[in-house]
Amino acid sequence: MADAGSMSPGSTPELARPATQANWVVNAALLWAHRRTLVRVVAVALVISGAIAFLMPKQYESTARLMPPDQGGSSSALIAALAGRSLGGLAGFSGLAGSLLGERTSGALFMEFLRSRAVIDRLIDRFNLQQVYHKRYRIDTVKYVTKHTKIVDDKKSGVITLTFTDTDPERAHVIAQAYLEELNHIITTSNVSSARREREFIEKRLVSVHDELQSAQKALSEFSSTNTTLDIKEQTHAMVDVAAKLQGELIVAQSELESLQQIYGAENVRVRAAKARIAGLQQEVTKLNGNSAEMPEVATAATSKGGSDAYPSLRQLPRLAVPYANLYRRVRIQETVYELLSQQYEMARIQEAKDTPVVSVLDAPLVPEKKSFPPRLIVMLVLTFFVFVIASAFIIARNLWAQVSLSDPRKQLANEVSAAVFRQFQRGPSRHRGAV
Repeated sequence: MADAGSMSPGSTPELARPATQANWVVNAALLWAHRRTLVRVVAVALVISGAIAFLMPKQYESTARLMPPDQGGSSSALIAALAGRSLGGLAGFSGLAGSLLGERTSGALFMEFLRSRAVIDRLIDRFNLQQVYHKRYRIDTVKYVTKHTKIVDDKKSGVITLTFTDTDPERAHVIAQAYLEELNHIITTSNVSSARREREFIEKRLVSVHDELQSAQKALSEFSSTNTTLDIKEQTHAMVDVAAKLQGELIVAQSELESLQQIYGAENVRVRAAKARIAGLQQEVTKLNGNSAEMPEVATAATSKGGSDAYPSLRQLPRLAVPYANLYRRVRIQETVYELLSQQYEMARIQEAKDTPVVSVLDAPLVPEKKSFPPRLIVMLVLTFFVFVIASAFIIARNLWAQVSLSDPRKQLANEVSAAVFRQFQRGPSRHRGAV
């Protein structure tokens, strides 16, 4: 590498900075030299910024806080208790009952209601805000109200905070309060309308279930009346007990007949009476046991014609058990459905008739005593500092421009453009004077 002594005579040991590029010390010295100008500019800027800050309209904030809505109301708890008493195995019925009663509110739903066009339109009409805010179009009024309304919720506690900002403290308070009233109105109306629809639906379902229940009960009663079945299970136990008793009496009578025949002979009156008694017992046992090939329809026909079979036999009971169980189960199902629907119907009627406020207010909005905007001192300081920065940059730029050579093409172009603009401005007033 060649050292500094081997460099050509025309070269320099390092690149010299342009004369127009000054460091911060030079700029500071330049600003210090123009300190009086900067002081005057800052003083004027302070006065003007103060006037601007005091001319800016005051804004006031009225804040309300809402408690998180109740997710599990007393209605759903009552339904769950009734469902648990009626059907202990239906664990998911309480959730279904809660949804049927319209308990779907949440913090997010409350916030969407507050931001909804329905609530804002009612506020505009209620306070004539389109004329108050001097808006030509209604949509501009909606945007203005939305812009000055702040709705946030606490993720931990779920408390919703609503803040409305206005230039009039009293108007800010009444509009914030109106937000709560309109929210309560729209939720109450929605709940009552939902409860009415649910009540009408359950009412129609009750009618159809009642008809099905009557049909099932009629089918069971006709089956029981036709086949002389009251309770298959209990009836079977009773008939088995009667058959066993008759069978025991028949065995005893046969033993007694054998002893009488050995003592008195076959033509004795007591022997004949014992034979008649045994024949009667055998006939009762045969009638009670029945015939396995005999169908219930055959027995029904015989009974309808005045036959002696008043009750089904033991051999017919298993055949009657299955249709009887199906009919009985259908009746029980329809009774359970009717009972649960009746409970839901009463809850829906209660929910429809209920007209209590559903919005729980933690902190009601108050008339603000202090303005929230503008911070006049901060506005004055920021504007003054901004003017100071602009004035300092102008002084430094003017000094750098003065150091540019007159032969520089950029300065020549700028001078030509400024001269042409100046001549154009001079021609304009002269033309107007000539025309006059």
